[in-house]
Amino acid sequence: MNFLAHAYLSFGHQEILTGNMISDFVKGRQQYDYPPLIHKGIVLHRMIDNFTDNHEAIAEAKEVFKKEYRLYSGAFVDVAFDYFLANDENEFTDKSLFEFSFQTYQSLAKFEEIMPERFRKMLFYMRSQNWLYNYLTHDGIHQSFGGLVRRSKYLENSEPAIRIFEEHFEFLNRYYNRFWEDLKPFAKNKFNELLNEK
Repeated sequence: MNFLAHAYLSFGHQEILTGNMISDFVKGRQQYDYPPLIHKGIVLHRMIDNFTDNHEAIAEAKEVFKKEYRLYSGAFVDVAFDYFLANDENEFTDKSLFEFSFQTYQSLAKFEEIMPERFRKMLFYMRSQNWLYNYLTHDGIHQSFGGLVRRSKYLENSEPAIRIFEEHFEFLNRYYNRFWEDLKPFAKNKFNELLNEK
């Protein structure tokens, strides 16, 4: 899943949130350099990613992006699913999503000094452009596709992703619903397990 989902699946815990958000920027044994609760957030992120990578709904959704983006198809599904999460009336209203994004940036700011430099630089843009809130709109998702292409080594064009997203909108929405129904309780269970570990 992408940034909004990982933030939301931190269940309001600031250290877990920080670890969850920086996880992709922490390599190998570097994870053990962080305070215990932030490390648990890194672990939670990786549990969520592993669950995502092995879920049937994700495999099906990736097929629509695969011809254009091959190994990157999963990353485009992640971004698309953040759009559906942002618009999921069971999880957010417009107002609550805005408040959630603001609270997320406030929480992350408390730990900026220990964040990987690459994530800290990206957080500046995430916050100033309010990426988490802008997943709500088609324009925001189009910009996110563009950002994904810019951050990758081998991609050059986000226009096909925009077209695929629009053409397969209802299909992707159905698979988001199937996936989220399984992911949220899985993440909550793992969150509780990690917090209860000695």
